[in-house]
Amino acid sequence: MGAAAQADILFELGMMYATGRDCDADMIAAHKWFNIAAIKGSERAAELRTELAATMSKTEIAAALRDAREWMTMH
Repeated sequence: MGAAAQADILFELGMMYATGRDCDADMIAAHKWFNIAAIKGSERAAELRTELAATMSKTEIAAALRDAREWMTMH
């Protein structure tokens, strides 16, 4: 799978959690997936991550960053 395709899939995971589509809305999970998609090259994910972070507490952002770092270490 190419990096762009992987970034798109990760972006969609972020959208799913941000909007509560087929799951409970979870802003920490949404930030995590947008962050990983941004690392993989998605500019839109980077934009949404920034918008989402503006609505989150420092504790929530720290949890999302920790979760993203953990996922990146494992995959």
